[in-house]
Amino acid sequence: MALDIRRHAKTDAGARKVIERQCWPGGRTTCPRCGAVKAYALAEGRMRCAACRYTFHALTGRFAGLAGLTPRQWLRLLELFAAEETANAMAATLGVAYNTAYKAASLVRLAILAASFDGLAILRGPLGRELGFSGKTLRPVSADAPLAQVPVFGILERGDMAFVDYLPDMTPEDILHFNLHFSLPLSRLGAIVFSDRYQRYQTLVTCGAEVLTRRFVEVAGRMPAVAPRQEGFWAYARDRLVRFHGVTARKFPLYLKELEFRFNSRDNDILPILLANVCTFVPELA
Repeated sequence: MALDIRRHAKTDAGARKVIERQCWPGGRTTCPRCGAVKAYALAEGRMRCAACRYTFHALTGRFAGLAGLTPRQWLRLLELFAAEETANAMAATLGVAYNTAYKAASLVRLAILAASFDGLAILRGPLGRELGFSGKTLRPVSADAPLAQVPVFGILERGDMAFVDYLPDMTPEDILHFNLHFSLPLSRLGAIVFSDRYQRYQTLVTCGAEVLTRRFVEVAGRMPAVAPRQEGFWAYARDRLVRFHGVTARKFPLYLKELEFRFNSRDNDILPILLANVCTFVPELA
């Protein structure tokens, strides 16, 4: 029977049990370096591989292992993340510094991105490095630091599912060109600019593009058809993006992929999915 994650998060021992069961299904303690299943226990939940002598714990080499939180703190943070709490609220509840909570929340978002359909392709490319991800390390970059190239995404809906496609060959300058020369309607949500339908996409969307800030043009009498919709992904995402105060170009890709995940999982309890995501190994990207 599946563990009650919320109940077990109330104690350190229970939280460690949840984490270890997620990382080592069937109780098979596996060395993250050589893959051997024979290890012996050391203090404080650490293990030593009997084959290669590597010392590790359940979160070694995994997304959650990069944040410095205890298993109990991780489970509580995931509960708060699932409830769409802010990093400030996470920090206050866990009794940790804001930067610690913010880094952990960013790791949750990176794990969501990695698990998405095009996540590994994004992380392996220039955008992944811009997001602070390099190999199995997270290199924090100021959320306000400009991107070398502001990304453009296309939003596609099929039935009850939404797909946020990163379009590496498209730039904000292209969107401006379509607006000026082909009357593609655009609208703004703070620093976010979104378009009317483009080819197979319901909308093109980008954030923080200086060229669109300087040269933004709205087609007289026309607004993007996605703007007034009361259902579908963009209506869902637009309302939530307003809550992310001060969305920057660097934050936007992670927030957008998070909203793709939340929308597609809206009828499910996402806490077990989030736990599985952060307990996966950080992918080798080199």
